[in-house]
Amino acid sequence: MTRVPYPNARRDTVVDDYHGTPVPDPYRWLEDGESPAAKEWLDAQGELFAKAMAASPRREGFRDRITELVRSGTVGAPAWRGDRRFFMRRTPGQEHAVLYTVGPDEVEHVLLDPMAIDASGLTTIDSWQPDKEGRRLAYQISVGGDEESLLHVIDVATGERVDGPIDRCRYSPIAWLPGGEAFYYVRRLPPEDVPETERQFHRRVYLHRLGTPAEQDVLIFGEGLEKTNYYGVSVSRDGRRLTVSASRGTAPRNDLWVADLSASPLEAPAFVTVQQDVDAQTGLLFGRDGRLYVFSDRDAPRGRLCVTSPDRPQYESWRDLVPEDPEAVLSDFAILDDLERPVMLVGWTRHAISEISVHDLVTGEKIGEVPTPGLGSIGGITERPEGGHEAWFGYTDHTSPASIQRYDARTGETTLWAASPGAVEVPEVTTEQVVYRSADGTEVHMIVVSRPGSGPRPTILYGYGGFGLPMTPGFSATTLAWVEAGGVYAVAQLRGGGEQGEEWHRAGMLSRKQNVFDDLHAAAEHLIATGVTTPGQLAISGGSNGGLLVGAALTQRPELYAAVACSAPLLDMVRYEKFGLGATWNVEYGSADIPEEFSWLWGYSPYHHVREGVRYPATLFIVFASDTRVHPLHAYKMCAALQHAQAPDGPPVLLRNEAEVGHGARAVSRSVELLADQLAFLAQHTGLTG
Repeated sequence: MTRVPYPNARRDTVVDDYHGTPVPDPYRWLEDGESPAAKEWLDAQGELFAKAMAASPRREGFRDRITELVRSGTVGAPAWRGDRRFFMRRTPGQEHAVLYTVGPDEVEHVLLDPMAIDASGLTTIDSWQPDKEGRRLAYQISVGGDEESLLHVIDVATGERVDGPIDRCRYSPIAWLPGGEAFYYVRRLPPEDVPETERQFHRRVYLHRLGTPAEQDVLIFGEGLEKTNYYGVSVSRDGRRLTVSASRGTAPRNDLWVADLSASPLEAPAFVTVQQDVDAQTGLLFGRDGRLYVFSDRDAPRGRLCVTSPDRPQYESWRDLVPEDPEAVLSDFAILDDLERPVMLVGWTRHAISEISVHDLVTGEKIGEVPTPGLGSIGGITERPEGGHEAWFGYTDHTSPASIQRYDARTGETTLWAASPGAVEVPEVTTEQVVYRSADGTEVHMIVVSRPGSGPRPTILYGYGGFGLPMTPGFSATTLAWVEAGGVYAVAQLRGGGEQGEEWHRAGMLSRKQNVFDDLHAAAEHLIATGVTTPGQLAISGGSNGGLLVGAALTQRPELYAAVACSAPLLDMVRYEKFGLGATWNVEYGSADIPEEFSWLWGYSPYHHVREGVRYPATLFIVFASDTRVHPLHAYKMCAALQHAQAPDGPPVLLRNEAEVGHGARAVSRSVELLADQLAFLAQHTGLTG
């Protein structure tokens, strides 16, 4: 095989010293993607990638099939405000989901259509929140994938804008006060007030009154606290209680305060501490029955529900209502109290499969189960804020597009409330959950999706393994298109995720990050040993933290994998904190500024473990130029390093660099093109010819 002629990338003699360890960084110059040299290199990489895709025999077939499958559309669960409901829906052919509202007359009205706002398709809805009466709506939008949300407020009846835009509202919750004239929210400090490298941080909680300039908003909370804090804020339905939570970056713990707004001014709430400097995550719900419901993993890594008095919110007063389950993770709950015997619905995941149990609201006794459509994933359980006897939840599995189900506690029945708007034909597939052992003997679960048959087949192994996020079943055009073409798709529930609760998460973070990589290697070995696939037919795929996962895997065990799709990855783990939102993740990975933590990062940082002359798998790096979470520089530098180091007979290393999109939401057509490219690349290098 003739070596691919890669674009020239100079290797500089940049070496940093970290605690006595020399750390080379020959491609530091690629960190500035706007420099003339980097632009020239990126243009050449784009030409190389386009040439490879043009020669791919399967790309158009994958694109056509994925296009058919995403025509299923999407539908979201309703958010109720009195007799009015709000929900998202994307119909076949639409680029983005549209926000609708329906009143007592049952007539649908469009509230927000991203394509009506911006026909280019580059504008996305980041979040939305109706006020407590359903008369006004706060929403946030961003453009080109940068996720730099602008906050607006509109009148629901007329659609007219009544406030905004307010900038610097990325990831801001909206906590309306009764009456719809004011809300609490979170906003970053002005860029001129903070160091240039810290402009994505320094959030504060403010009180905003409609019609008042945002610059006059009253600072409520956050002054003098950790710069990387994320804040949550909510106001109870009766408007009496304000709750503020603070988490340092993405830490799996939070501080929590409550204020009685009837006893102190809205502009200066008198906060009472619920928990501070406690290694646990806790949330509060002020019930309609006068009790305070506490959702926490304190002393319960899989979660528990407690009750107490709103006047005694501290830990010492908590009483278990629904205790921790030794095998299932508590994920959600809803209260249905317009019944002779009021109940609580409790959502769980058991090895990533969702279920809902029914409990007596007073005693917590389990008295039943909510029927669900199958073994899949359940979205958030919602009820009417004023109470009732019915609840709604989303449902999906590997072959079922998302639907909304309605549960009636009076009859105990679950019925279809809203189906995905588009009809699609899905292939016949089998889904199996298998268990394998990792390097240290830990049992790990994996879901394997395939068509009936046997014998080794081209296989994609997908994983994430971080931030406590569980890999749950869901309708996926990628999975179905690959399996229908004759492949196998496997999803490993690696440590670092949330499939088995917070202990499972912590077993794959900080000093234990290598466990995640070991779990992926063991999943690959299990698939090979059981005859599902072979090393020459096995691809791995992951994005963001999952991009770090597959980046580490290809440098640690290059012989185990035939192909790699590495999307929006973290790869330079020595310098990751300096870019994007990296500083908010040192609670997950560690910091290179601390000697011990540097040793963890240095031990696996993919960019620093590329070795010359090794035959690495065929690798496709996928990055988004407007990504403000994970900077594209990680993939740029790793791609250059891997192209330089690849053995003369090694398969190609390519870079797909897409403009005007970011880490999150995007137009459907953009997603289709991306997925077609990815599957075509993996098919070519795993031998998928079906």
